[in-house]
Amino acid sequence: MLPILSRTIGGEFMDWQFYLLFFPIVFLYGICIGSFLNVLIYRLPNNESLIKRSSHCMTCQARIRKRDLIPVFSWLFLRGKCHNCGARISPQYPIVEALNGILYIVALLVLDLNANGIICCLFFSLLIVVGFMDWNTLEIDLRILLCITLLAIPSALLTDTLTIPQRLIGAVCVSVPFFLIGEISGAVIKRRTGEKVRGIELGDTLLMAASGLLVGPKVAAVAALIGIFLAAVCGLAYKKITGESKFAFGPFLSIGLVIGTLFGNQIVAWYINHMILE
Repeated sequence: MLPILSRTIGGEFMDWQFYLLFFPIVFLYGICIGSFLNVLIYRLPNNESLIKRSSHCMTCQARIRKRDLIPVFSWLFLRGKCHNCGARISPQYPIVEALNGILYIVALLVLDLNANGIICCLFFSLLIVVGFMDWNTLEIDLRILLCITLLAIPSALLTDTLTIPQRLIGAVCVSVPFFLIGEISGAVIKRRTGEKVRGIELGDTLLMAASGLLVGPKVAAVAALIGIFLAAVCGLAYKKITGESKFAFGPFLSIGLVIGTLFGNQIVAWYINHMILE
């Protein structure tokens, strides 16, 4: 049974009425925070202020009305178009908002309503920013990676999930191999083509270092394997469709980190019990 589903009140299991109240509230918090994530995704790469300028249409620059700022629902009501100029509004906005709300519910279901669960909710929000920003720009903002690194502080102080040595091992167990692969592949590519391109970019390496410090070596290893597998499959399809071989790795690592954070320890335990000990 999932942790939060086994909680009790007065010795009796919480009934469905609790969940009908609790999870909609979590979802609403999630989509509201998701609205701010969209601001980060679009403004950080352009070095726009996060607070000085109000939300505006990216096409006509018209200020967005307050009633059009309701996460997810406003996009649906507007049918994905600006109220002023009629320009198409990217579906990425409601996708980010809804995804953040859903991940909050899943995180609290799997990890429980405690400090670790809340910290992981924030971690997932930052991974959403990393994934979408990298997909759009092929860049990972160092300020977001710094925020992931800083999450390790409350995680270490408020939870007992990992020791300090485990966190340090988590920071290097994937990032160091990624760095070496990037250096070697970069030298080979430069020798053959003259281009300064790395097989694994520094942003991806730093993402795994920051995340490993937060989630530890088991989760980091599982996340890397899942990310590499997804990137290989999707990369082949992307190259076949577009003819381009360069694509963002960050979104796939972010997916791997979400899955690893939720189920990584169970995956490692299952692998050891069924693939090694048998």
